[in-house]
Amino acid sequence: MEKFTLINKNKSRIKVFEPFEEVSKPSPTIDAMMISYGCVYNRNSKPVMKGSRVETIEAARKEYKQLLEDGWKKTSIFNSYY
Repeated sequence: MEKFTLINKNKSRIKVFEPFEEVSKPSPTIDAMMISYGCVYNRNSKPVMKGSRVETIEAARKEYKQLLEDGWKKTSIFNSYY
């Protein structure tokens, strides 16, 4: 699974969807997604991340799909900061 970054229509907010590995288990498995969210103040600077949460893969897929329907776009502009 890979990391996906979405940006809103105004290019002022981003959400990053990435696999969440639970390292406390002997063999780490990916059964959840971490969703980080933040604000973009200047396109040429690093976004300010406000927080994150862990969701089931199914819930993350629903949110991702809803954001795309609301006009958010997939982007790779900020991948160099992570």
